Amino acid sequence: MSTTASTTHVLVSGGGIAGNALALQLLRAGIRVTVVERAAAPRPGGQAVDLRGPSREVAERMGLMPGIRKLQLHELGWKYLDERGNEYARMTAEMFGGEGPTAEIEIQRGDLNEVLLELLREQGGQLDYRYGESIEKIVQDPEGVYVTFASGHSERFDVLVGADGVHSATRKLVFGPEDRFATHLGGYMAFFTLPTPDDLEEGWLSGVGIPGAFFGIRPDRDPASSKAIITLRADADPTLHRDVAAQQRYIHQRLADAGWKAPLILDAMSTATDFYFDELARIDMPSLSAGRVTLLGDSGFCGSPMTGMGTAMAIVGAYVLAGELATSPADIPGALARYEEKITPFLDKAKELPSGGIKAMCPNSKLGVRVARTAMRLMTSRAFSPLAAKMFTPKTEDYVLPTY
Repeated sequence: MSTTASTTHVLVSGGGIAGNALALQLLRAGIRVTVVERAAAPRPGGQAVDLRGPSREVAERMGLMPGIRKLQLHELGWKYLDERGNEYARMTAEMFGGEGPTAEIEIQRGDLNEVLLELLREQGGQLDYRYGESIEKIVQDPEGVYVTFASGHSERFDVLVGADGVHSATRKLVFGPEDRFATHLGGYMAFFTLPTPDDLEEGWLSGVGIPGAFFGIRPDRDPASSKAIITLRADADPTLHRDVAAQQRYIHQRLADAGWKAPLILDAMSTATDFYFDELARIDMPSLSAGRVTLLGDSGFCGSPMTGMGTAMAIVGAYVLAGELATSPADIPGALARYEEKITPFLDKAKELPSGGIKAMCPNSKLGVRVARTAMRLMTSRAFSPLAAKMFTPKTEDYVLPTY
């Protein structure tokens, strides 16, 4: 991206992957950027995310790959176990042309964000990064956006980008309540760090499916620790929202008799410092922009972790938005319109759920679990794997990434 002389000032709400990728590209284009992040510091850890197809190409173009290579996970594939820990299927990273659940490039969300933050620190330029700050009020006119922050400070910007997650405060302030745009997809997911069990096979995500749930342990970059990953099939329950104690009680109830490593996982959950729990939800916006406010990442187009495309959508969206703003900084409305036009074809495919959704992932009955296990054995067998490979054909492989 070529550097331009610009007086444009962009406010980015949210210091996650989407917001930091956008900030980096804007700074490289000579655009002034302010980032506000509600948390007091960068959030470490998080679930593993992958880069493939257009998102891998964006990472290459942005110069992220050297940093990613240093921190990437070395995951060999997935092992499927029964409640007693007996393996019944194994899906290697190389199966299905490398397009299965494990990609060549896997990295923890927090580590990818650290790669972006390090490049931001090296980039310099007109960057104002504020932790412990959030937006309280937004007033806009045809020429800009006037923002009042939680600290009481007020400031005017040329454009505001909401990159503050699936429960975006920016989206609520400008577009309306979350329930207008969110669809509950039938479940919840949780992630947190735990000590690696001594008998866990190194490099493999090992997991167990039981009626209504799937739980597993995924390798970390540090062999001494791993990530618990839990998926629960359930209707939406408002009492669980932001109540960590209620969330953990609910997980205990669902996994109390689940077998395998469930007792170890439940024991580690109570002391985990990075416990994360949220509903599986999809965000669909009639438009990504309203005036000089636009949305990026999960705040505007969350497909839920079930798509496996959240990071891809965040980083590709950031690249396209930055490119359009840098191309015509004097025409913000035109840049935002082109951003939406160019990114929508990618989003439409990236947000597609796997066949069957959570019903296929977490059957509710013991019979359903037995059927799912049989299907997995067949899918990973030599005879059926060529047919199963069609299920993993990349959804976004024909998307042409714009060049800026």
